[in-house]
Amino acid sequence: MYSRTQNENGTYNTRCLDCFMTIASCVESSKELDQLEAHHICPEKALCHLFEQEQQHAAHAHK
Repeated sequence: MYSRTQNENGTYNTRCLDCFMTIASCVESSKELDQLEAHHICPEKALCHLFEQEQQHAAHAHK
């Protein structure tokens, strides 16, 4: 999920709502925003995914 805002000059900024990192600023088109957002690797999501994998490994090890 991303938050997009429009600047006074008509360009856009986008921010990740999971890690609050600014993904891009002063972007001119929504197509470019889509591409930049698609390439964002969110550290919060990555950390959560690793934690889930660790929990699954631990659960299987106890069986």
